Amino acid sequence: MTARTLIAHDIPPITVDQTGREAFHLLNDHHVKHLPVVDAGKLVGLLSEEEIFHHKLADPLREYDFSVLPRYQVLENEHVFQVIKMMGDNRLTVIPVTDQEGNYLGLIQQTDVLRFFAHTASLTEQGAVLVLLIPKRDYTLSTIARIFEENNVHILSAFVTSTPNPEDIELTLKLDRRDLSRAIASLERHEFEIKESFGETDHSEQLRERYDALMHYLNV
Repeated sequence: MTARTLIAHDIPPITVDQTGREAFHLLNDHHVKHLPVVDAGKLVGLLSEEEIFHHKLADPLREYDFSVLPRYQVLENEHVFQVIKMMGDNRLTVIPVTDQEGNYLGLIQQTDVLRFFAHTASLTEQGAVLVLLIPKRDYTLSTIARIFEENNVHILSAFVTSTPNPEDIELTLKLDRRDLSRAIASLERHEFEIKESFGETDHSEQLRERYDALMHYLNV
């Protein structure tokens, strides 16, 4: 999935001919902390509330020094993972999307990223969650998938995170069965360390409740 597919069209950019007061009202109306500023269809910067209050509210944005405004952006064909990294590293509530020529195409909000994860992490599917602690040198997803498939269990999604020990990783798996006893026994025979296992019905219901709560929040 690329940045273009996550573009939200319900928040308009602000132009250099508008005032700081108009920008401030847009920030509040859409509950974001940043707004892209465009001039003749080109992205010129990312405006924050803090920057607005460095000027008089009646001043047009054209009078701002855009050379000091951040130019955070992603290209339309960049993967969603790059979008997430850019937003996370710079604590952005929105990020502009442009084409190769710098033409502004739209923006991506934090809620768009959350919605992407809600639908791609298989939260709506029945099953269990298993967390493995694995030395990086031994990590081979195909081997792990084969062990599960031999026990009639299939991986719905997989997520790798770092650990305090740089030599290890955590592999979080969403699986299509709740009863993992046979699969866990096979993993242990292959000397995989099971850090956490969530296969009970009540945990599945909690995941569903959290998913529903997230969807309700995103639709507010």
